[in-house]
Amino acid sequence: MKALPALRSRNFRLFFVGQLISLVGTWMQQIAMIWLAYRLSGSTTVLGLVGFASQIPILLFSTVAGVWNDRVDRRRLLLWTQFLSMLQALALFGLAATDSATPALLVALAFLLGCINAVDLPARQAFIAQLVQAKADLANAIGLNSLLMNGSRFIGPTLAGLLVAGVGEAACFLLNALSYLGVLAALAAIRVERSPPRRPQHPLAALRAGLAHAFGEPRIRLPLLMVAGFSFLVTPYAVMMPVFARDLFLGDASTYGNLIGSAGAGSLCAALFLALRGGLGKGHGLDRLVAGAALGGGAALACFALVPALPWAYPLLTLLGFATILMVAGSNTLIQTVVEDEYRGRVMAIFSTAFLGIAPLGSLTVGALAERIGVRQSLLGCGLLALLLGIAYFGQLKKQQGRGG
Repeated sequence: MKALPALRSRNFRLFFVGQLISLVGTWMQQIAMIWLAYRLSGSTTVLGLVGFASQIPILLFSTVAGVWNDRVDRRRLLLWTQFLSMLQALALFGLAATDSATPALLVALAFLLGCINAVDLPARQAFIAQLVQAKADLANAIGLNSLLMNGSRFIGPTLAGLLVAGVGEAACFLLNALSYLGVLAALAAIRVERSPPRRPQHPLAALRAGLAHAFGEPRIRLPLLMVAGFSFLVTPYAVMMPVFARDLFLGDASTYGNLIGSAGAGSLCAALFLALRGGLGKGHGLDRLVAGAALGGGAALACFALVPALPWAYPLLTLLGFATILMVAGSNTLIQTVVEDEYRGRVMAIFSTAFLGIAPLGSLTVGALAERIGVRQSLLGCGLLALLLGIAYFGQLKKQQGRGG
C-alpha cells in the first residue's frame, strides 16, 4: 500500500476492481469490431470510418458534456453511461450471432458508443479525484487507472484474437456485455460526498470559463496541444493493424491480436512506470519525459512503417505503445495536478477531446491516404511529423522554463 497509496481509499479500490473486470471486455470488443469490419469489407477506408465514427462524437460533444459533468452527480452519470454501453455490446452480439452485421451497421453502432463515451470518459477522469482520500494520492490514482486501461489493452487483444480465430467475433461482444456487470456493481457500492453547490452559471458562460482556464494556463495548454497533435498523427496506426496482419504479414486474427497486444505490453510498462514513479511536476522532469516520449513514439512509428518482417514488428510496437501512454498519461497527470477543482470536469472533457476526439480525424485521413499511396507510406509520414512535433514541444518547454526562471 505504501507504493500504491491510492488503494488505501475504499472508493478507489471498488472503482479499480470494477474497471479491472470491464476494461478487458472493452478491448476485446474493440478488436473484434475492427476485425469484423475488415472481414466484411476488405477496405482500409471502412476501417478508417469505424475508427472515425467511434471517436468523432468525442470531438463534437465531449467539451460541451464537460459543463454537465461539473454540475451533476458523477457516480449516477457513470451508472447510466456504463449501462448504455452494455446495451450497445448486446446489440453487437445479436448482429454477429445472427450473421446480420454489415459495415454500415458497425459504423452506426461505433457512432452510438462514441456518443456514450463523449459523456463517460471525462466524467470518469474527473471522478477519480473524488475517490481518493488525500489529494497527494491523486497522481498515483491516475497512474493506476492508466495501468488498468493498458493492462487490459495487453490482455484483451490477445484473448480477442484467440476467440475470433476459434469461435468468432460474437463471443467477444457477449463477454464485453457481461463484463459491465462488474463496474455497475462497483459504482453502486461507492459512496462519495456531494460536491458543494456552485453559483448557477449559463452553460455557454461555463463553457467559455472552462476553455479560458484550460488555454490560459500554459501548464495545461502545452500538454493539451501536444496530446492533440500526437493523437492525430500516431494513434491511427491501430486502425491499420488488420492490413499489416492479414495482407502484409500474411497472418490471421491471432496475428492481429498479437500485434495489438505487443503495443499493449509497452503501454502496460509505461503505465506501471507512472504508477510507481515517486515525483511529479517540473522539479521531477515529468514534462521532459512527456516530450521524450513524443520523440520516441514518432521514431517507433516511422520504423514500424518500414519493418520488413513480422518478428521486427513486435518490439517496435512495444516501444510505440510505451511512448504513447507515457506521453498521454503523463500529460494527464501534469494537467490534473494543476487544474482547479471547479474546472476539473470541463478541463478533462477538453483533454478527452484532444486525445480521443482528434484521433478520428487522423483515422479518416490515414485510411484515405492508405488507399491512395499505401499503408506504409502513410504511417511513415505520420511518424516523421510526430518527430517534428516532439522537437517543437522541447523548444516550447525551454521557453516556458526560461520565463519561469
